[in-house]
Amino acid sequence: MDAQLEAYAPGFHESILGRTVQRPRELEAADANLVGGAVNGGTAQIHQQLFLRPLPGYGGPRTPVDGVFLASAGAHPGGGVHGMCGWNAAHAALGDSKPPEQCDVGSTA
Repeated sequence: MDAQLEAYAPGFHESILGRTVQRPRELEAADANLVGGAVNGGTAQIHQQLFLRPLPGYGGPRTPVDGVFLASAGAHPGGGVHGMCGWNAAHAALGDSKPPEQCDVGSTA
């Protein structure tokens, strides 16, 4: 990886001040949610995407418990460095806290 970066950004290697490498076992030891070191909340296979994540019928941030929203990597669109799971949950929570006519989240108007 370093060689590839160096090829596109000469001088990259000399700019590195330090490095920390965490293997899957170490990631899981630090955070039990990272099973097998999977920072994306598990598999990225089709049965865990879109409306199927985390299980059929619960692909969005809402849960069967009123006022509880799923904002983790287990929610659509899954883990990563994008923050969309939290964004989706926040918008759902804000939408649920306002009268429908004041909420533009998920509106068809």
